[in-house]
Amino acid sequence: MHIDAFPHPDIHKILLDEQALGDRIRALGAQITRDYSQRRLLVVGVLKGSLIFMSDLLRALGSEVDVMVDFMAVASYAGTASTGTIRVLLDLRENPEGRDVLVVEDIVDTGLTLTSLTETLRARRPGSLEVCTLLDKPDCRKTPFKPKYVGFQIPNEFVVGFGLDYDERYRQLPYVGVLKPLQARTH
Repeated sequence: MHIDAFPHPDIHKILLDEQALGDRIRALGAQITRDYSQRRLLVVGVLKGSLIFMSDLLRALGSEVDVMVDFMAVASYAGTASTGTIRVLLDLRENPEGRDVLVVEDIVDTGLTLTSLTETLRARRPGSLEVCTLLDKPDCRKTPFKPKYVGFQIPNEFVVGFGLDYDERYRQLPYVGVLKPLQARTH
């Protein structure tokens, strides 16, 4: 039986199953391949949440894109709430100056993290700078930030799985699910 038939006991409902995620990531990969065909692309994953999405996205890119990979770690959450304070925990090893840069993020909600991160990267004068996010919560936006590539627009619910976490838990789930309220969780 498929794993989605038995969701984690702390998950209220599955929002996006493995099939939907895979189909959309392949479509995003095709779109990015068209946009960056015959170009060198620095793909920057925002750790830790983007790791699973980015791995699948990289495999979905065509060989006509010359891809280099780097990572940044940025903290802005405490538990389920955005703190509004951005901290860079790990910076790029590659110099983005003059290069096409694609930032890969797990989720955009307030837009504060990505606004700060893209401002930091723009100061380094990349040739181009775009953002690809698996999930987008436009109703939560506190800035005018808008990612170019969006996997799914979702409602304002706290989601975990497929790399997204709550206090470093649930990242390994193969789907995106809505977390139960604290008092209803088993763990």
